[in-house]
Amino acid sequence: MDKKICIFNWSGGKDSTLALHYVLQDPSIEIRYLVTTVTEKYNRVSMHGVREALLISQAESIGIPLYQIRLGEMPDMETYDTTMEFHLKKFKGEGITHSIFGDIFLEDLRAYRENKLNEVGLKAIFPLWNKNTKDLIQEFLGLTYKTIIVCTQSNLQNYCGEVITSALIDKLPTSIDPCGENGEYHTFVFEGPVFRHKINFTIGEKVFRTFPAPVKNDNTKDICMDKPTTSGFWYTDLQP
Repeated sequence: MDKKICIFNWSGGKDSTLALHYVLQDPSIEIRYLVTTVTEKYNRVSMHGVREALLISQAESIGIPLYQIRLGEMPDMETYDTTMEFHLKKFKGEGITHSIFGDIFLEDLRAYRENKLNEVGLKAIFPLWNKNTKDLIQEFLGLTYKTIIVCTQSNLQNYCGEVITSALIDKLPTSIDPCGENGEYHTFVFEGPVFRHKINFTIGEKVFRTFPAPVKNDNTKDICMDKPTTSGFWYTDLQP
């Protein structure tokens, strides 16, 4: 059996966690690093806004080394792509063969990731691909994982800061994907089978921030671009 030497693209949220849960049961996969993009100015996970200290606590509890890719506050796509290419080539030089993602159904995002990996000779793995998102969130909860919503689109303010339960998922507007796969919300997982111990935190303030809206072409759902229009998000600050 050929071993796949992998990096795992880690956001700290529920989809990443469930994808990790899956691949840790596959003896053909070896994960060298949890890879996360972190905003240099704020020391927080890009887009999700989770503090670096909590990200580090997650990685230590999982037992896989954390690899941070530091980015400016709002990199344009050229800067983002150049930065990622540098690190992907570094991984390739270390013998990495595959990159694992928690994406579920966004075809353009998958194509973008696969194209960028192909440019440096790496392959992608998508453990959750095309699975039913309602089934996935129920499976996640059934495995006894616990996660809190840390970021939402502007219309979901009341959900920001809430721990996800089956009842909460049932209350979401029908226009919202149960897993937030369209970027409706983001989460931080703090307990469950892949963790050796619970990640402790206290809930801080809830704030609203606006950003330049993403450009809808071949880029990802969570890279902010330099356009004049804006989009707004609510953040709940988790403090270590």
